[in-house]
Amino acid sequence: MTTQTPGIDPLGPALRGWFESRGWSPYAFQEDAWRAQAAGHSGLIHVPTGAGKTYAAYLASLAEVLEQLTATKPAKKPARTGSKKPARGLKILYVSPLRAVSRDIALALQQPIDDLGLSDRISVETRTGDTSSAVRSRQARTLPTVLVTTPESLTLLLARAECEKLFAGVQTVIVDEWHELLSTKRGTQTELALARIRGIAPNVRTWAMSATLANIEEAASAAAGVGTAPAIVSAEIERPIIIDSVLPAAGDPFPWAGHLGMTMVPRVVESIPVDGQGLPAESTLVFVNTRSQAERWFGGLMLARPAWEAASALHHGSIDRAERERVEGGLKDGSIRLVVATSSLDLGVDFAPVERVMQIGSPKGIARVMQRAGRASHRPGASCRVTCVPTHALEMIEISAVRSAIAAGEIEARSPERSPLDVLSQHMVTRALGGGFEPDALFTEVRTAWSYRGLTREDFDWTLDLVRRGGETLRAYEEYRRVEPDEGGIFRVPAKRVAQMHRLNIGTITGDGVVDIRFVNGRRLGVIEEDFVQQLRAGQKFVFAGRVLQFVRLDDMTALVRASSGRTNLTPIWSGTRLPITESLGEAVRNTLERARGVAAAEAEPEIAAAKPLIDAQSRLSRIPAAGEILCELCKTREGHHLFLYPFDGRLVHGGLAALLALRLSRLRPATFSLASNDYGFELLSPEPIDAAALTPELFDAADLASDAIESVNLSALAKGQFREVARVAGLVFQSYPGSRRSTRHLQSRAGLIYEVFEQFDPGNLLLHQARREVLDKRFEASRMGRTLERLRLGPIVIEHTERPTPLSLPLIIERVGGKLSSEQLADRVARMQASWEA
Repeated sequence: MTTQTPGIDPLGPALRGWFESRGWSPYAFQEDAWRAQAAGHSGLIHVPTGAGKTYAAYLASLAEVLEQLTATKPAKKPARTGSKKPARGLKILYVSPLRAVSRDIALALQQPIDDLGLSDRISVETRTGDTSSAVRSRQARTLPTVLVTTPESLTLLLARAECEKLFAGVQTVIVDEWHELLSTKRGTQTELALARIRGIAPNVRTWAMSATLANIEEAASAAAGVGTAPAIVSAEIERPIIIDSVLPAAGDPFPWAGHLGMTMVPRVVESIPVDGQGLPAESTLVFVNTRSQAERWFGGLMLARPAWEAASALHHGSIDRAERERVEGGLKDGSIRLVVATSSLDLGVDFAPVERVMQIGSPKGIARVMQRAGRASHRPGASCRVTCVPTHALEMIEISAVRSAIAAGEIEARSPERSPLDVLSQHMVTRALGGGFEPDALFTEVRTAWSYRGLTREDFDWTLDLVRRGGETLRAYEEYRRVEPDEGGIFRVPAKRVAQMHRLNIGTITGDGVVDIRFVNGRRLGVIEEDFVQQLRAGQKFVFAGRVLQFVRLDDMTALVRASSGRTNLTPIWSGTRLPITESLGEAVRNTLERARGVAAAEAEPEIAAAKPLIDAQSRLSRIPAAGEILCELCKTREGHHLFLYPFDGRLVHGGLAALLALRLSRLRPATFSLASNDYGFELLSPEPIDAAALTPELFDAADLASDAIESVNLSALAKGQFREVARVAGLVFQSYPGSRRSTRHLQSRAGLIYEVFEQFDPGNLLLHQARREVLDKRFEASRMGRTLERLRLGPIVIEHTERPTPLSLPLIIERVGGKLSSEQLADRVARMQASWEA
């Protein structure tokens, strides 16, 4: 690897000239990044979206390739400078979490090469699940100069026997959207891949890019690897985020809790300016939090403005790739002016024509608002505008809280996973396929990955025994003997069937089973969850991809449908989409409530002024807590005795706290509780009075949190569900088989059987412990729960005895009884409560 000589331009004259020919002047952070790369450093580029991170990470590496192409060989007969010999092998590897954006990224990386007339010497290609078999076959022999890929496709390349030859010449690895990967198993998989590449090419530089991270130093270390002092390149670039809102008109009825926000459709269409043809004048992205909500909102907008349909579209991850690409192309060329989307358009794609972003419902996190706002006016120096649309009254307070948090520079941290052994198990088989491994050398290499820096040799050896012999309980079954040492002690995969199954199932993305959805003529629409399809009757109508469809039948894991007409509200409900508010947003909400309780409507922000009826009613019936207080409300109704507690720390934490406190209170006095939780607090409902004197600091002691949490919920049942993911990643069960895909029921049954075998005959199994830990971390956010308990322990807890439920407690009642009542009954009950507040 070359290092920069003092005074030498890291871009070189050709690329410097190209950059300036585009009318660009480099930012200081771009110059810093180019110098750091030329000096051989690895690190992190952390600057706002749309500021030019891609070329900051790429151009110095490309300049190095150009220099190598034109260098004169020191020989008796020197090579001709500027010879037409192409670059040999992979030099620059670009990893993106989204395969859908790989083509756009490749075009951006190709641009300077084309403009300099070097496309015959420097090749740029993509390799993802969408790459044709012919291209993949060619890439198996020789990789291009620049390769854009995903973590999964990169791992597949590293599982090739010739991977050392393929990656021997790589000089730079660039990882995009690092914040999206960092705190997931995909991030861990990427860290292990980077560790492998460093083992093949010791001088390789790794650079990650992000716009929304709080723990920058840890993120940089995770990208650079253990033992490397990472360079951190950041900049204070003026790219203001303007947050406004569309609010209900004065006097309009507005829900106090729940709902998808459909009552706001007329207000939203009124807020979108139109041109002379009656179409949206500004290119607009309308973000929602779930795919079901996207379907409903797209249908609602088109019903309100039928003339917009030709210039509008729907975009989410279950829609067929060809349709998503059509939508993305329409955004770029201006033929599509309005897109309703989920997080499928959060990342990576540069839609320069987009001028406005809307967020329907709570964004749930500060970083998510910033990321989505960055899609608007995607160019350096331009302010980005996001218009938030509350779906119920409490979300108006969240909008104000997000605005103040961004102004204060608050943002969430994202920490890497802690030595997940299922990912390590998968990686061991990948390494055995990719040339084989010697255990001591692999242990040393794996510990250079940040997530595994604390991995013990005992846990490593346990995992190796799992992939070698199936561990203590599965060693009688040949299918679990996936690696074996050869005569030289190098572990390899001995069976072709094991190699084939491993390659088919590489990756860490798991979820509920899906089936293809197609018209009866074979045209593909996307994917839909098995559970939803299995509940449909032949001839039943439902909405998917913005269309009304009629179900025909389920045929070999494919849902066959016909186009239909008319209207229906039946929409697929995709699981795993109820995000909790983040810790940073929870704190911002507490601060905003304290600020709101003493301000007059005329002096308040628009959202606080609009929420004044809720705030005033809460103040009359109970109180608005200060930021440092925890409000507890006690109330008796015909249902029983209620205890409401409001930490404002997210539904996962509150769900765990409700179960924990119910356990601890029942130890003091035998009692039975019904539980409910949401992002703002939780409810305990008991037939007997709940003694407020029991809310002592000792009740919130975090010392026995882990053991009490395990006792307070059916952890075994929850861990059994989580084990399905662990077993799938670890390679103990498979979803994909040659030529077919197994159903979710098959996967659940197989994983459940293995779980029961482990639980009965191998209770110390480390994958069981990992599944339990992940339940506590992901379902209850155990570490965050500990911080909340400490805050509750220190108090003060302010107790209010109320005569009836309050605006803060109403959403919790709806959460608990919503599944038992029809929508009409629930609406009537809510209306009566609101009327009682106004009286």
